[in-house]
Amino acid sequence: MPSPVVTLHDVVLELPDGTVVLDHVSGTFTTGRTGLVGRNGAGKSTLLRLVAGVLPPTSGRVETTGEVGYLPQTLTLGRATSVAELLGVDRVVAALRAIEAGDVDVRHFDTVGDDWDVEARADKALDDVGLAGIGLDRRVGELSGGEAVLVALTGLRLRRTPVTLLDEPTNNLDRPTRERLADLVRTWPGALVVVSHDRTLLEQMDATAELHTGGLEVVGGPYSAWAEHRAQEQAAAQQAARTAQQTLSAEKRQRIEAETKLARRERTARATQRDGGIPRIVARTRASSARASAGSLRTTLAARVQAAQAAVDAADARVREEDHIHLTLPDPDVPRGRRLVELHDGASVVVVQGPERVALVGPNGVGKSMLLDQLVTGAPPVPGRPHGRLLTDRVGYLPQRLDDLDDTRSALDNVRDVAPRATPGDVRNHLARLLLRGPDVDRPVATLSGGERFRVNLARLLLMEPPAQLLILDEPTNNLDIPSVTQLVEALEAYRGAILVVSHDDDFLGRLGAGTVVELRPDGSVRRRR
Repeated sequence: MPSPVVTLHDVVLELPDGTVVLDHVSGTFTTGRTGLVGRNGAGKSTLLRLVAGVLPPTSGRVETTGEVGYLPQTLTLGRATSVAELLGVDRVVAALRAIEAGDVDVRHFDTVGDDWDVEARADKALDDVGLAGIGLDRRVGELSGGEAVLVALTGLRLRRTPVTLLDEPTNNLDRPTRERLADLVRTWPGALVVVSHDRTLLEQMDATAELHTGGLEVVGGPYSAWAEHRAQEQAAAQQAARTAQQTLSAEKRQRIEAETKLARRERTARATQRDGGIPRIVARTRASSARASAGSLRTTLAARVQAAQAAVDAADARVREEDHIHLTLPDPDVPRGRRLVELHDGASVVVVQGPERVALVGPNGVGKSMLLDQLVTGAPPVPGRPHGRLLTDRVGYLPQRLDDLDDTRSALDNVRDVAPRATPGDVRNHLARLLLRGPDVDRPVATLSGGERFRVNLARLLLMEPPAQLLILDEPTNNLDIPSVTQLVEALEAYRGAILVVSHDDDFLGRLGAGTVVELRPDGSVRRRR
């Protein structure tokens, strides 16, 4: 049996404004690799910060078996930070170099301890993740985002803490870097807890924990095992809810039938007494007995209905609301031969035409987002770099930074800006199908969550007038939880135009139906491959 390494005892975290982020959470993480999943806003990142000691709980306590290593979702590093600092070996390296330079101060020897080979071990660890020769004195400002994440992970691995926490480590990483990270995870020493929406990474876990409505439930096996467990659990819960509802209906029906019989008997007894069929004293005795019997029956029937209703409520509470998107969108009129985009590299041209779904791929730093931005803005090509040309003016663009909404206005108003002929009722109906409902539609966009803002942006793309013939999406699944990615795929299923998407998420691209791949290479060439 795996041993507990992190134990949560009735943990509560309440923000200064009174918002409860974690509500009496109890549970255990064990040795091995555990994937932590849950909807956006469930508190996963907050939970990791509590375990790492970055945040104190409002009440309850967190116990760990030893030191905790922690990689936050966003690395906040100065450009002058060295690789040695990011690895966490800078103090030891500085002490070693001081000793090598002839400084025999005892504090340097205390700092080094037994780590005389730290530079060799650090170089070997960096070599193992494909960063050979990077140099411990190199500055973070000279690294790509993916390289910085790999260095930080390597530092955590060198520390060999009993518990390591990783918060969305694959965000913004290209395929080669994701593969290197996956190799690290497969052979990670000690206990590892990973928050991620990357299903490929989650398939490498030994256990999967879900944070849901304040509870922490752990299932043995990778994400697919957890998903199967949850599907079976929900099927059983739905069947229990149907059975409980049938029982409640039967109890209510029996109560109505019993009340009908009692009323009929009372009418018969009154008629008999009125007609003088029996002596008055006997009638009174019978009436008193009948009332007592009826009262007892009504109490019993009411209790059975109440118990059946309680069973329905309990069964319904186990059934999760699974929101799915089902849209009907206007036809953007994109014939199969209609040319929409040309991508040039100086020697060849790649054409996107008809209702194609095309994935634009390539390593981090190769210029994919730059190419999309140049394509959309029509900016002049950069000499020596690939460039593009739009052959339609009906284009919807979803950049990585979702900052083109008017935060002071409502979701309804932001969408009506691009769909002026749509009635408010029509826009509300579409937003409801995109899971933005009720008063949320009228709130200022600044007050919406990240997922809600994403849906407003998506609505602007899908509902624009006239309909977009081409959607350009730049890493649309970054920071979306797995259910939200599913809902994005469902929304795009209704779209009949062309899609050009940058993504490193192979699972998403497969579900989206991106049958064509265009590769942007480090040498600046653009190649189509299927």
